[in-house]
Amino acid sequence: MKLAFSTLGVPALPIEQVVRLASDHGFHGVELRASPEGPVHTGLLAGERARIVEQFAQAEVGVLTVAAYAKVAAPGEDGPVLDEIAAAVTLASDLGAPYVRVFPGGGGIAVEEADALATRRLAAAAPVAEDHGVRVLLETHDSHRGGADVARVLGRVGHLGAGAIWDVMHTWLAGEQPSTTYPVLAPYLGYVQVKDIASAEDTAPLPLGKGVLPLAETVEVLSRGDWDGWLCWEYEKRWYPEAPELAGLLGPAQQHLSRLLADSA
Repeated sequence: MKLAFSTLGVPALPIEQVVRLASDHGFHGVELRASPEGPVHTGLLAGERARIVEQFAQAEVGVLTVAAYAKVAAPGEDGPVLDEIAAAVTLASDLGAPYVRVFPGGGGIAVEEADALATRRLAAAAPVAEDHGVRVLLETHDSHRGGADVARVLGRVGHLGAGAIWDVMHTWLAGEQPSTTYPVLAPYLGYVQVKDIASAEDTAPLPLGKGVLPLAETVEVLSRGDWDGWLCWEYEKRWYPEAPELAGLLGPAQQHLSRLLADSA
């Protein structure tokens, strides 16, 4: 398995710093947050996109994902959601990223309606993404927190251009254990997002291995399944200002994940 970290949960960092942090601490890739206030967004010009590609290539670090914020199960018209995904797919393709992240966002409506919206939109977006060499990945999150929830939608979509991100915290909060989540997500799995927290009531980010999330069990289940994808660490300091800075935790995080991989081999 290869290791990445995410810029999703940290204040906007210049690309030069992101690349240097990844290279200096032995990470193979980075999940890039795509938002207007950050250095990566769908409004970047061709030259700006090319410069990001060059910076990552020089450091031999990959761009794992363009993490977009489209909500495929949210009420409303399909057009704006599909346009948002299409713009993110084009950006991912230009940056050489194999994945675009999307959220469910179907809270407040019936499960059947949320599933239908997500299925229809992902079915429309998946062929476009595949044409660009990209997969749109639905994250286990909010209204579709469990692996079974996401798998239910993706099974109906039935296209390789759509897949899943397994966020270990959200499936754990949904009451699933790794041995339950992996089998249902395995046919669709793009990559696995790891983090650590103190409890279900206290989700402030902790250094990996210092909390209650079943990280060792997750890696063991993946290894037993001969899964050879990405583990991506997301550290959600953005919403917890009192949490320590990301940079000082990257080395220990990489070492912890490497130990888990070695122990499960």
